[in-house]
Amino acid sequence: MTMFGLFRKNPLEKLEKDYQSKLQQAMEAQRSGNIQRYAELSEEADGIYQKIKALENTDDRE
Repeated sequence: MTMFGLFRKNPLEKLEKDYQSKLQQAMEAQRSGNIQRYAELSEEADGIYQKIKALENTDDRE
């Protein structure tokens, strides 16, 4: 690890935080009865999850 790599943000951490946030928002929408918004948020969360898996796969190959 280089000295400058210490301060670089990990994109995986941000994606995981965004993913958890979308899941929380989706759960709240479902509980309030807004099923259409729940479906939209769940789809967005799934897209973030796919990005996480893609990043994990590229990290494993390095």
